[in-house]
Amino acid sequence: MAAKGDLTVSVCLPARDEEATVGTIVEAIRTRLVDDVPLVDELLVVDDHSSDRTAAAAADAGAAVVRTTDGQGKGEALWTSMLASKGDVVVWCDADVRAFDTAFVTGLLGPLLTDPTIGFVKGFYERPLNDRQEGGGRVTELVARPLVALLFPELDGVVQPLSGEYAGRRGVLERLPFVQGYGVDLGLLVDVHRLVGLEGIAQVDLGVRHHRNRPLAELSPQAAAVMATALRRAGLDPGDAVDLTPAGAGTVTVALGERPPPIESPAYRRPT
Repeated sequence: MAAKGDLTVSVCLPARDEEATVGTIVEAIRTRLVDDVPLVDELLVVDDHSSDRTAAAAADAGAAVVRTTDGQGKGEALWTSMLASKGDVVVWCDADVRAFDTAFVTGLLGPLLTDPTIGFVKGFYERPLNDRQEGGGRVTELVARPLVALLFPELDGVVQPLSGEYAGRRGVLERLPFVQGYGVDLGLLVDVHRLVGLEGIAQVDLGVRHHRNRPLAELSPQAAAVMATALRRAGLDPGDAVDLTPAGAGTVTVALGERPPPIESPAYRRPT
């Protein structure tokens, strides 16, 4: 990998109730990419209203920890990380990964550090389910990829539009709105394409990703958020929230709000 020169790198982990894995991930990044090789300049965990020791585990392992305040959801955590971090390049990795490989970070950084025309990098990987290799997960294959093919066919070549491992230049990311919930991954992809075009987006094969597989009752709200984001990006208004009643569960309200681009927030201070 080429030297990063004057660029500074922030690695940010959105986390909710990830006490079991977040400390190991932080320790691996800190040891290998901060101490052993000075590649990562800032390591930040954004605790999204965890009910366990996620924040303490992250801090004990050497990360700076900030908490979401006004809202909840993955997108809110990513937006908060933009306000709290300082790097010229921001790398996001999920905090529920088992057997975490720091190649996730270096792989995402590669195109950004070697090609100045690349503004955004999306990771893809195999996700084993029941001891079988699976592609992008159930919501990806049953919801996201069909929606992309129907509504955004120019992005059909993106292997995993919902992957949680991606990175970008701050000058690009700060100009994008952030869906507050699980629609954030697809929203950022569509918006960054409109901003920098396909030629400004790279994909990286990150190998295999092991994480906990969620039950269908937990996937329904994710699927609804992804659908709503796709509809909104296609010019339709899904409203501010939707009520779901997954089989065997009570009613779940899925909020569909968005945060404005960070650069438009009075709380945002672009690093100098």
